[in-house]
Amino acid sequence: MGSSVHPARADIESLQLEHLRALVAELIPSNKFYAQKLQSAGAGFDIASLADFSARFPFTNKAELAADQLANPCHGTNLTYPLNRYTRFHQTSGTSGSPLRWLDTPESWDAMIESWSEVFRAAAVGAGDRVMFAFSFGPFLGFWLAFESAERLGCLCLPGGGLSSAARLRMMRDNKATVLCCTPTYALRLAEVAAEEKIETQSLGIKTIIVAGEPGGSIPATRAKLESLWPGARICDHHGMTEVGPVTYECPQLPGVLHVIESAYYAEVIDAATSKPATTGELVLTTLNRTGSPLLRYRTGDLVKRRVGNAACECGRSEFSLAGGIIGRVDDMVIVRGVNVYPTAVEQIMRGFADVAEYRAIITRKHSLSELQIEVEPAVACADTTILTARVRQAFETAFTLRVPVNVVALGTLPRFEMKAKRWICEAH
Repeated sequence: MGSSVHPARADIESLQLEHLRALVAELIPSNKFYAQKLQSAGAGFDIASLADFSARFPFTNKAELAADQLANPCHGTNLTYPLNRYTRFHQTSGTSGSPLRWLDTPESWDAMIESWSEVFRAAAVGAGDRVMFAFSFGPFLGFWLAFESAERLGCLCLPGGGLSSAARLRMMRDNKATVLCCTPTYALRLAEVAAEEKIETQSLGIKTIIVAGEPGGSIPATRAKLESLWPGARICDHHGMTEVGPVTYECPQLPGVLHVIESAYYAEVIDAATSKPATTGELVLTTLNRTGSPLLRYRTGDLVKRRVGNAACECGRSEFSLAGGIIGRVDDMVIVRGVNVYPTAVEQIMRGFADVAEYRAIITRKHSLSELQIEVEPAVACADTTILTARVRQAFETAFTLRVPVNVVALGTLPRFEMKAKRWICEAH
């Protein structure tokens, strides 16, 4: 799939600088949001290097975009062209505040379709594949781009929006689907429903599962659980955002490593507190080819760890890459009795238990102090919930040196998710 020759690091950066200069030149005269923002920062056309861009150009954050859309309903002023040039509308899921609305021109949309094609090529998906999109297509970007990209690559595209899980499984079986696109959580749920429907997942012939929307695809325990539930299927992680588009694809040779699509993004990692460059920190992205609704140095809120070193990756690529995928959200960390606890670390523990069908973390805050408790729904095959509870408690004590209450709930109690899972519940007292 695609060329085996990958661009050298110097060539990647040269092209990024060229795109940056062209982008800024396009924005300053016509994009009201960035014209004012860059003028206030004293930043202009004269970008000497990528380092110069990072040193002088201001960050963009979600709060100011939301404020701009509130002050200038309903699409804000981050539009480079007249409104009649735009043909696509999307908005964020709103999981961390009011949704942001996003418009795209045909040119920007086309560029993002090409970025999704990179995801498919890295996953060895192409003409002749039959791709099941087990996803209810809504206003957020979701798999809209993936659907159109798969169509361009010559795949048979199977839209699963509006169907029950059982109906989606039957569609996959009847159409001999080879690829499944969904969230990691929903891939787990589909396997659960398959067991209820007496359908062997291995018999479906799924060779590749591309997961997105959550960090689970790069969490070893979640990946291992998916591989056990979908025998013979390769799990491929990917991440993107409505505000920026499809950002990464999983390394073909190193599971859990995500390569940034640097033909479309200039990526940085900063310390969230100091805003200084860091190896582990917040991912900052500049969109290079989404000119109609661009973002310069956008603070994504995603916590990542950059792989460092001068040598190319084992797959031959020299692209900016992330070890462990998306570790979590910068603001998701909870301090419990002095211990930093991230949702991904809890996920790693919980997916290590075959007897856990689903779980939920309850965070209670009282007088600025946080406490954590875990609700566990046992799998149907779980023989002894008392033993399971004790093992889960021990796992948390080993991992965090914390005594965490673990409560078993009845089968079918905890919600199942098709979209981003909401397993962390915060309760203030």
